[in-house]
Amino acid sequence: MSEIHHDCCAHHSQHHELVIQNLSVSYRRVLALDQVSLATSCGHRVALIGPNGAGKSTLLKAIAGLVPREAGTIRWRGTAVKKWSREFAYLPQREEVDWSFPITVRGLVEMGRYPQTGWWRKFSRADAEAVDRAIDSLALNDLQNRQIRELSGGQQQRAFLARALAQEAHVLLLDEPFTGLDRNASHLLGDLLAKLALEGRLVIASHHDLNTVPHLFDETLVLATKPLGFGPVEEILTPELIARTFHEPIAH
Repeated sequence: MSEIHHDCCAHHSQHHELVIQNLSVSYRRVLALDQVSLATSCGHRVALIGPNGAGKSTLLKAIAGLVPREAGTIRWRGTAVKKWSREFAYLPQREEVDWSFPITVRGLVEMGRYPQTGWWRKFSRADAEAVDRAIDSLALNDLQNRQIRELSGGQQQRAFLARALAQEAHVLLLDEPFTGLDRNASHLLGDLLAKLALEGRLVIASHHDLNTVPHLFDETLVLATKPLGFGPVEEILTPELIARTFHEPIAH
């Protein structure tokens, strides 16, 4: 894959930190997230782990601005996250996508430019070049004219990530990106996320396979509506915390 273009820092910086403080979200008066706080920055891969209904998807959607906050703040680059919405890309779970929608891979990736250009402005040369770079970066050149419904699960995930790169997003919010992928596709996606983080993006993903968390992520937030722990994977993902969260041990 070619070098991925970006202008986001690859180290901790006050201007490229995501800071969440006391975030709470409710659905029909039922608390989905309760007083969640964390601070992370460009260059990290953050796993959101917890049992079903723990609030992982809700947290991703709250960061993306897709669900309203009941309380708390979300700040990026030191100011309210809403100001920087174009720098955030949300990728839903694959089962939430209508894969029968008649669009090619290139058409999907071009949609990533709309937050930058608006829906009605004609594409410029710079827009086309951004799309070309994203397609090339994720090795989708041979697939760009194929309908998305014809792709494998791993190819579909790469196409959505290419859309995020075309958007020039700095923060990638991924809801269970490894679900349904075979071993090879999972390995390739893991390598890609590591590359994106190394080159300066912040990757936050919900994830259900506890045994692969240390190989795929460097930070983790353990959720059970309330945060149970946040920090480096090797410090947070202890047998004791796993047992308390899931009532089961992690395999060694």
